[in-house]
Amino acid sequence: MDNNEITLAAGGNVKWRFPAVHREGVKFGLVAAGITGLLFILGWDVLGWLMLIVTAWVLAFFRDPVRAVPQDDRAIIAPADGLVTLIQRVPPPREMAGVDGLGDQPMIRVSIFMSVFDVHINRTPIGGAIKAVVYISGKFLNADLDKASEDNERQHILVERHDGVRIGFTQIAGLVARRIVPFVKPGDMVAAGQRIGLIRFGSRVDVYLPAGTAPRVVLGQRTVAGETILGQIGDSRTIAGIQQ
Repeated sequence: MDNNEITLAAGGNVKWRFPAVHREGVKFGLVAAGITGLLFILGWDVLGWLMLIVTAWVLAFFRDPVRAVPQDDRAIIAPADGLVTLIQRVPPPREMAGVDGLGDQPMIRVSIFMSVFDVHINRTPIGGAIKAVVYISGKFLNADLDKASEDNERQHILVERHDGVRIGFTQIAGLVARRIVPFVKPGDMVAAGQRIGLIRFGSRVDVYLPAGTAPRVVLGQRTVAGETILGQIGDSRTIAGIQQ
């Protein structure tokens, strides 16, 4: 069993531990730590302490915590930590539309905004085969804006289950983000909740729910990647929420 697995035995327990730092963030942490050390060597202690805080934040940004993924064949799982900022009925992106994709009819899109303090490792909402990974260069508008789905740097991922159900989701870069890093490619098989990529330094993920599926989250709700259930496939019941 590796560092990213948990076994729950009868009568056992799970203890909290510091999250690991993903390998993509190690180089950034080493650079920040090197600059911090140099500042202290040069006697610039004030800047050194400030840089030490930056180093800690960089390591925290690339943290990769273990998640307890729901084992439910109907569950569509949140791909990102963050805040549900938009729930809209929209046409699917043209890169994922058509008979080989999500079709051409409008579908519900759930947008999750990730701040620079959220975990930025993204996970697949369902298990199955990766049918497409489409990267599109673009602008770096505020990822919280609706038009970021069409204007910003982004990457579409299409997953197909064994029964033919398809889920599309999009990683969108934001004001600070400048790189979307994929962990998967077309043809790969993934399990629900598996890590599929990350977006560096602030961004958003859009999830397109299949027909007949209503969201089980509400605006303003926070999601946990790999754990929060966004919807149940084929369940059209809606829920309401209130901020208090």
